[in-house]
Amino acid sequence: MSEFLELEAQDGIRMPWNVIPGTKQDAANCVIPIVSKSLSEPIRSHKDLDKGSAPLYNKAVKFYEEISKQLVHQGHVLDLFACALDQVGVAEMKVAVERTGGIVVLAESFGHSVFKESLQRIFQSSDNDLGLSFNGIFELNCSKDVKIQGIIGPCSSLEKKSPLSSDTVVGQGSTSAWKMCGLDRKTSICLVFDIAKKDGPDAIGQSTSNQFYFQFLTYYQHHEGQMRLRATTLSRRWVVGSGGVQDLIDGFDQEAAATVMARLVSFRMEAEADFDPIRWLDRALISLCSKFGDYQKETPSSFSLSPRLSIFPQFMFNLRRSQFVQVFNNSPDETAYFRMMLNRENVTNAVVMIQPSLISYSFQSGPEPALLDVTAIAADRILLLDSYFTIVIFHGITIAQWRKAGYQDQGHEAFAQLLQAPQEEADTIIKERFPVPRLVVCDQYGSQARFLLAKLNPSVTYNSDNPPPPGGDVIFTDDVSFQVFMDHLQRLAVQ
Repeated sequence: MSEFLELEAQDGIRMPWNVIPGTKQDAANCVIPIVSKSLSEPIRSHKDLDKGSAPLYNKAVKFYEEISKQLVHQGHVLDLFACALDQVGVAEMKVAVERTGGIVVLAESFGHSVFKESLQRIFQSSDNDLGLSFNGIFELNCSKDVKIQGIIGPCSSLEKKSPLSSDTVVGQGSTSAWKMCGLDRKTSICLVFDIAKKDGPDAIGQSTSNQFYFQFLTYYQHHEGQMRLRATTLSRRWVVGSGGVQDLIDGFDQEAAATVMARLVSFRMEAEADFDPIRWLDRALISLCSKFGDYQKETPSSFSLSPRLSIFPQFMFNLRRSQFVQVFNNSPDETAYFRMMLNRENVTNAVVMIQPSLISYSFQSGPEPALLDVTAIAADRILLLDSYFTIVIFHGITIAQWRKAGYQDQGHEAFAQLLQAPQEEADTIIKERFPVPRLVVCDQYGSQARFLLAKLNPSVTYNSDNPPPPGGDVIFTDDVSFQVFMDHLQRLAVQ
């Protein structure tokens, strides 16, 4: 606490914990600066943070770390609604929001539907309410065969020392108990474990029964007021030797693995200065395919993966291109927001963030899933893209021309129903999701079509040998396509 008071005195900041600021000056003293008052100085960017040329950033993060300790100690939750065209310091406040399990909503203005509808959802009492609960404590007990490295998610370490703690710390570690000041129906945490070693350098500490156990205890105050305890106990068995490879494949969850990889790479990008996320992801994927793939040595064409693993390379391809790894076109505030949502949402929602879903609507067939590829675009087709933070309704050029001509109002019922179907599906998604996603309705070749094109596999680009079919589209990028990515992966995996 003494360091916190020194920080306040140094920066001229005094936080009134139990009173509302009475004057403009009192309110100003409650604010930690993230940029100087000089209008000639731009607000910090990712490039500034990488170069260490954002002098106020580390000081602000330290300030909010101290605030988070006070909030966690008192069981308070810090919710953040940041609505502005410019940045407001979400990146600096991330530590306080995340460690208290707070809600964060980022929008362009307080008049935007993202803010207004998200705020209403907090106080909504229906089947789609958030189910907010408070003042939780999460404890973990497990066999001596495994060690706890830590948790990545909306919680804070209670520093409960335990022989189960690993020397390697990931996220909130060095403890077996965590405080969760705020949680809801979809709150999800990622636990990272290590295998306990015996005396020998290669000996794994396995019990004689070949079983190991986990017990998760969650004690919290339900939103109806009762204190509840939820206990979950799991048993798993060790797999040893080459004969157990098939057992490992059968138990592999591709979606959960992709979510864990996304959280780990996001954490390491923030925690390690010289971390190369693309290289780390590629090495992990090559190692997995080399270990569990079926192939003949030095023969890439013979490579194949089990159906239990076959979609994982596609997840990694899209993760490499996602906003969690590619931060070039996003501000530090936006990146912090995306990562906070990734770290608290369940696997189903996290997978949509990593690899958006795409649904096609046309006269020839009903709604059907479409490949997340530029070849899915057609002149007489409507596409519905769900990337979690944004929902895009994309009209092919022919559909857009008919809509502008008003055919839907001239007795063409089939066309009117075709236009209405993706809108109804988008409304359903928006109704069930928090924060409320941004809805973008755009046309082929329009400026907002970029929201769709940025998420599609660039199998047809401006320098491709094969042009797109009539009514199709191209992507102006030098990024490799998924097919090229897989060709390189197969070549490296079989070496």
